[in-house]
Amino acid sequence: MNFKNTLEFAQQLDAQDSLRSYQNEFIFPQVNNQKVIYFTGNSLGLQPKRTKTYVDEVMNDWANLAVEGHFYADKPWWDYHERFAAPLSKIVGALSSEVTVMNTLTVNLHLLMVSFYRPTAKRYKIICEEKAFPSDQYMFQSQVQFHAQNSGINPNDAIVEIKRREGEHNIRLEDIISKINEVGEELALVLIGGVNYYTGQVFDIKTITAAGHRVGAKVGWDLAHAAGNIKLELHDWEVDFAAWCSYKYMNSGPGNASGCFVHQKHHNDSTLSRFAGWWGHNKERRFKMEPQFDPVHGADGWQISNLPILSLAPYLASVHLFDEVGMEALIAKRDHITSYLEFILHEIDKEVESTFEIITPSNPEERASQLSVFLHGEGRSLFDYLMKNGVITDWREPNVIRLAPVPLYTSYEDMYRFGQILKQGILQK
Repeated sequence: MNFKNTLEFAQQLDAQDSLRSYQNEFIFPQVNNQKVIYFTGNSLGLQPKRTKTYVDEVMNDWANLAVEGHFYADKPWWDYHERFAAPLSKIVGALSSEVTVMNTLTVNLHLLMVSFYRPTAKRYKIICEEKAFPSDQYMFQSQVQFHAQNSGINPNDAIVEIKRREGEHNIRLEDIISKINEVGEELALVLIGGVNYYTGQVFDIKTITAAGHRVGAKVGWDLAHAAGNIKLELHDWEVDFAAWCSYKYMNSGPGNASGCFVHQKHHNDSTLSRFAGWWGHNKERRFKMEPQFDPVHGADGWQISNLPILSLAPYLASVHLFDEVGMEALIAKRDHITSYLEFILHEIDKEVESTFEIITPSNPEERASQLSVFLHGEGRSLFDYLMKNGVITDWREPNVIRLAPVPLYTSYEDMYRFGQILKQGILQK
């Protein structure tokens, strides 16, 4: 399609958008008495209007039933999490038995590493990407230090980072595969973010997972920026494990519950270590208070504690919304609106003296709902101008703004209006 940088063209695209009505499903903050252009769904998604109904339902059940809500609420609390299995499995490409919800993201990654990072004196190294999200970096460091106390491994060389080539912003797939092969028999675990939070680069999960398995390593994925954003086929790709937060593209609210995936091939493996708890015990015998742990079959067997129903309610509202729309429709609009935003940025770049460098890959197969833009010659004042004028975006040092046009609630007119505000912000200096 030949794009145009005009209001009329953007409105024409909106008129043709099959998802346009879903913008009315969300609550937008206002700046200067006008709905904001919201580009930070990669950090915290907007609140769906239906969320309040789901939360109120739990609050009413708590008020009217108290403890009996566990069994007699409309959605009984003791199996509330099971309602996530079918819709979440579609979002991440899994069997229903392979997904569950519990805890928060880094907690779950730590718990999954109990099962899938089991270093030996020979096989103990972890491969991750350079500039992984800090929480992942801290997790790797603490896991390695914990195991080093008892296994004799050298924590100083256990973490192997895949680096970008000099002068490049993104990591090449061939460099990842090469490093996996190089570490080889010393490699215990590959654990990478499915979408790099800084650049927005989407990694080839299928190919990387297969490469890790060929050298005998386990392969897991931090899908914080991937779940609800990119096409995932975790079961078919034979990913060992994965976890994701629910508050970015899946709009479940700040710091909310995390989703987990454990591949079916591990469900009956009694040799896997895990930290056990009551809620992971055989559901049919849970209330018999038996002394020996008998895990629920499937990913639910990795649960530990009674689940926080008030946190799950907003997440359930969101996954039902995703189930209505479907990932295929979301991805189709994601690709189109991201391409239109890219076009707008290049058009504005022609009209001003500044130079924008989009550091997110230009190949649609390697990006999703994010463009990270290096604002050469511009500083924090431009970001501040955008925020004061109703463009909610994200600043990363040294001078990168991250723009996430989430297909559920951003419009093509938003992309056009953003371009005009960006131009004004540069020219008003």
